[in-house]
Amino acid sequence: MHRIVVDAMGGDLAPDEIVQGAAEASLALTNAEIILVGDATVIGRLLPRLRHDGGRVRVHHAPTFIDMHDKPGEALAQKPDSSIAVAAELVARGEGDALVSAGNTGASVLACAQQWKLVDGITRAALAAVYPTELRRGEKDDPFSLILDVGATVDVVAEDLVGFAVMGSAYAKLVSNNRRPRVALLSNGTEPTKGPAAVVAAHARLLTSDLNFIGNIEGLDIPRGVADVVVTDGFTGNVVLKMLEGVTETVVRLARYAHKERLSWRLGLFALSSAIDQLKELTDWHQYGGAPLLGFAHPFIKAHGRSNARAMTNAIKVAHKALVGDLCGNISRTMAELA
Repeated sequence: MHRIVVDAMGGDLAPDEIVQGAAEASLALTNAEIILVGDATVIGRLLPRLRHDGGRVRVHHAPTFIDMHDKPGEALAQKPDSSIAVAAELVARGEGDALVSAGNTGASVLACAQQWKLVDGITRAALAAVYPTELRRGEKDDPFSLILDVGATVDVVAEDLVGFAVMGSAYAKLVSNNRRPRVALLSNGTEPTKGPAAVVAAHARLLTSDLNFIGNIEGLDIPRGVADVVVTDGFTGNVVLKMLEGVTETVVRLARYAHKERLSWRLGLFALSSAIDQLKELTDWHQYGGAPLLGFAHPFIKAHGRSNARAMTNAIKVAHKALVGDLCGNISRTMAELA
């Protein structure tokens, strides 16, 4: 049975929505144990009110937690008994197999980095994120592509980017049932010689790999879905991700403005209402759970800070899928083949 450790105190809606999401996941996953880490008294008041499988949910006490706005390094040093630190330690000690948290991203990544080992052959960890695209992919006709890194590793060398490509490909295969995900490097041109030295060197190495490497892509190719996995450094990836989120919010605001201004625009929006509803569903991050932190010997799914019960249930399901599919083992074997 796979053991999934959940930071019950992390997130804007913790602990209520987190505990409810874990309770629902315990009913949906028949071969997993869920370990809720946090204030046992608080969790003990919530859990009995929720429908759950009592034989597969247990509580591990952690007296403190890290706030969403705390500075990660200082907070972890001051609160070694915080829920995210204790949760990461449980996995490091072999008492859990995967971790899920909607809490402070920096503290979550740092807690894992301090206590977990990297997969053999991987030099740096990467935080990945999914985004909707025009093209669909895989057996499930999945509309999402993956981009990494989006914030864990700001400064990279070619070896890091090659590792990101391997990890992203392995994750896309598992989650999207995409047997041959198209992997690309993000650059300022499609030519092999375009981009920083790390990108040029990584391009040369990936050409000789067994990955389905399609070369460099530019920023305009990202929303089109030209690549299933987009590889870049953490600084660039984070900027791209925030821009994609901003575009979606801007479209919604423009629609509201148009609705108020003119009757003809309101009629046009009414005609497009079904398409807008589909767009909302497509860009709803609640349905895909969270962002994987790839590179460590254990799966970690970083759920959105505003995650509700549904989002947490899905994040736990993604963590379970990573365990069942031996994600970390697949990454390790591919890196060994490259070496």
